[in-house]
Amino acid sequence: MRIFQATSQHIDQVVELFDAYRVWYRKPSDKAAAKAFLLERIYAKESVIFVCENDAKQLVGFTQLYPTFSSTRMQRSWLLNDLFVHSDHRGKGISKALIEKAKDLARSNNASGILLETEKNNDIGNQLYPSVGFELEGNNFYFWANL
Repeated sequence: MRIFQATSQHIDQVVELFDAYRVWYRKPSDKAAAKAFLLERIYAKESVIFVCENDAKQLVGFTQLYPTFSSTRMQRSWLLNDLFVHSDHRGKGISKALIEKAKDLARSNNASGILLETEKNNDIGNQLYPSVGFELEGNNFYFWANL
């Protein structure tokens, strides 16, 4: 297993994972839009995507992080927005390895930390994140939709 930062040359395999991730979150499959979205993030350097490649050279998991900043800490921080491992490869420590790679990124640019949000009913995630050092904060997250 190898964890590395994805580039545009990995896009077709990343799209497969990204699309499956979105479907898991009850969004319709749209691989063409997913490809355009991901390529735009990569080319504009608006996100960092780490992938896990198995011994057969297949991408089996990914995480995508977006940079943000904390005014009160006066430092960069990262939003771990996406984390997904193909169902055939779960239970092998891939999520933890991807999170550790994300922590390495935060350390390398002296970020204040990594923020993430998951659904309350995501039992696996809600067990995983504390096990790798994340602490549950009492914050409420709100979103305004520009419809």
